[in-house]
Amino acid sequence: MSSLLQPADVGEVHDYDWGVVVWLIAKRLGNSDQQSFGRVTVFGGQKIPNHRHVDSDEVLHLISGRFEQQVGEDVYTLEPGDTISIPAGAWHRAQALGDAEAVGVISFNSADHQTEYEEESHAGSE
Repeated sequence: MSSLLQPADVGEVHDYDWGVVVWLIAKRLGNSDQQSFGRVTVFGGQKIPNHRHVDSDEVLHLISGRFEQQVGEDVYTLEPGDTISIPAGAWHRAQALGDAEAVGVISFNSADHQTEYEEESHAGSE
């Protein structure tokens, strides 16, 4: 396993139309065999399309901005400091509210979690 410390300016960057995910901890990065952790930025007014993680739970903690998270039929509004737990297999989508970007951290109880999008056009590795 590589270094236990992951500097803030180092990570695996994934760019999307809606924002950016920077993976800091994951099996493919060589720094965990049990979990994955990253920072997500959703641009103001943008939406993360409906998706699910069939193999792991997700925890999202909002650092800044405002965020609407839909899990199944339930809708939650997150403010800075709020945390939401999304069960494995649950379809969910999100949106940054207003013009400001929403920034949070995400954690999965799998070092190599898998993402399925409802629409194939959004597929991509995370």
